Amino acid sequence: MACPVQFFCRGLRAVGLVLLYYVFSIGITFYNKWLMKGFRYPLFMTLVHLAINFCLAALTRRAMQCWAGKPRILLSWKDYLRKVFPTSLATALDIGLSNWSFLFITISLYTMTKSSSVLFILFFSLVFKLEEPNPFLILVVLLIASGLFMFTFESAQFNLEGFTMVLLASFIGGIRWTLTQVLMQKAELGLQNPIDALYHLLPLMFIGLFPLFLYNEGLSLSNSEKLFRATELSPVLYTLLTLTAGGLLAFGLCFSEFLLVSRTSSLTLSISGIFKEVCTLILAAAVMGDRMSVFNWLGFSVCLSGISLHVGLKVYASKNKSPSLRQLKSTELEFPLLRHGRDDGRDSAAEFDNDEDEEQEITLH
Repeated sequence: MACPVQFFCRGLRAVGLVLLYYVFSIGITFYNKWLMKGFRYPLFMTLVHLAINFCLAALTRRAMQCWAGKPRILLSWKDYLRKVFPTSLATALDIGLSNWSFLFITISLYTMTKSSSVLFILFFSLVFKLEEPNPFLILVVLLIASGLFMFTFESAQFNLEGFTMVLLASFIGGIRWTLTQVLMQKAELGLQNPIDALYHLLPLMFIGLFPLFLYNEGLSLSNSEKLFRATELSPVLYTLLTLTAGGLLAFGLCFSEFLLVSRTSSLTLSISGIFKEVCTLILAAAVMGDRMSVFNWLGFSVCLSGISLHVGLKVYASKNKSPSLRQLKSTELEFPLLRHGRDDGRDSAAEFDNDEDEEQEITLH
């Protein structure tokens, strides 16, 4: 039985990892909104971030291979194109549309609308039979849907175009996370480790999003003075540095989520994600000047109660069945594939499972 000092150390570690996750997750949300004010090419920004993340994932895989002394998984072209491409395309469209919406809507409206992805994840989980039908799911759907309606009702900063983009991204996100869950649970593919999953997903994500970038931004970007038509070097360097910083933030978000799940539990990530939404809205009102009425805040509370009920149902279900599959988190922003990760380093699987059980107890208390 663990002594109080060990519980305190693990609790302190969990708090530190949650704060690290908050820094990257909230940071990249505000970064995207800030960058879109002066650099109105969200799809190009997303492509740059994908390229940076692929390079970092490849370097991480190489380091893991050197550390473990055994080669990493590499799929055949047949499996790669048939089984990975649908997930990559859905992921690319989800992220691309989400970033695109920042041209039109506020952070608060984005955060609230993106939370509706829970509804679509539930729907596609039922379609693919990954989720067992439950009467309480109807209540979850009603709470989240009514909360979203209350938040957007007579909103002073409502934008239909941006709202439609985020809602479409949430719908595609439901397909994305369902396909991701299926992909990472296929033992024969060997993509249970999220770094390996990212390494295989990112190139096809880039290819899938590139035609949309060419159609919507290609000509405009080629005439932009921020890059190709620049008359001085300093604006180009500034643009490249800011884009690189966003790529590092995106990969930092991936890794912080991986650390949080591997060192605590997926329950910790789910619960901390709920409070992250609250922190994001408070910061959006304080820093970005987003305006929300009392009725909007009430709608946000109703939506959060639906998400909390969903998390509670997941906890109850996990207590009554063998923990063979790890559920995906519902609400997020940019590249959260690392939620299902296992640490392939020094810790053994048995030690991980023991830590997870104890950390879940800390989180619930």
